[in-house]
Amino acid sequence: MSDTSISLEKANTIIAAAFARGHEMGLKPLSCVVTDAGGHVIAFQRQDTTSFMRLEIALGKAAGALALGVNSRRIAEMAQERPIFIANLGKVADKGLVPAAGGVIVRGAGGAPIGAGGVPGDTSDNDEVCAMAGIAAAGLTSN
Repeated sequence: MSDTSISLEKANTIIAAAFARGHEMGLKPLSCVVTDAGGHVIAFQRQDTTSFMRLEIALGKAAGALALGVNSRRIAEMAQERPIFIANLGKVADKGLVPAAGGVIVRGAGGAPIGAGGVPGDTSDNDEVCAMAGIAAAGLTSN
């Protein structure tokens, strides 16, 4: 696969490495989604004993980041700065919009977005660490 997309193999590597990082850190059970640049799911997994709605939360982090062109940590900051805008944007975002860290854009060699990873399950800061670890383990770049 080229640097303009994320293969299923790389998506599975992202998920496995995110879960491994969570295990190393002693985190609560995680879930992880990997999407293409349009926010379409390539792969999703959740660890045993996670609560329901984890796909929707993970997708809201990842697709929201892609939709606004910034990681979901920045969207959380925007929610503080412009709460009405983010609240209403969430209502029209078909894949959701979760303003909390853990949604990370994946960039291709030229810097263009080729997809995103979204991780929920522990604190948002820890979710983000795991998402970034997964992306790095797949030999891809996040911002």
